[in-house]
Amino acid sequence: MGHDRPDASSGELNALDAALEKAVNEGDEQAFRPALVALLDRVRTLGTPLPADSLEPSDSILPRADADLHEVRSMLSGEGYIPG
Repeated sequence: MGHDRPDASSGELNALDAALEKAVNEGDEQAFRPALVALLDRVRTLGTPLPADSLEPSDSILPRADADLHEVRSMLSGEGYIPG
């Protein structure tokens, strides 16, 4: 899912991203799902979806809401999902 995000939301999104990254790195299934849902909800609220046929780069590519911990771990870069 691609989204453009307003710069003013960077701190909040980075905190949510860090919580998700921590849960993934620790293999913490109980913290993982709430952290993923919180990040996706805020990106949807604060960001602007790109059209499906857009060739523009997105600020972030996020996992599906139903992705499991192992799928999310494979997508995670060294900067998390929300580049700082």
